[in-house]
Amino acid sequence: MTKTITFNELRKIKDSLPSGSMQRIADELRVDVETVRNYFGGHNYKEGGSCGVHIEPGPDGGLVMLDDTTILDVARRLLDEK
Repeated sequence: MTKTITFNELRKIKDSLPSGSMQRIADELRVDVETVRNYFGGHNYKEGGSCGVHIEPGPDGGLVMLDDTTILDVARRLLDEK
């Protein structure tokens, strides 16, 4: 499922996650932790993979088009558990 949000909104979700959440998401989805970090705006493609995130410049840090919301869905679930 494709979703569009602002980059600032995506970073706010990342910054609100409890400590250790990047690793927890990675473990649950069986992906490299750097791939999860890349999803939230990181750029370590040597260790982590691309994750279908496309950023367009603009207000609020620009728009982020997410090809797959699985990582975002898990992050939001973790925030709900908090």
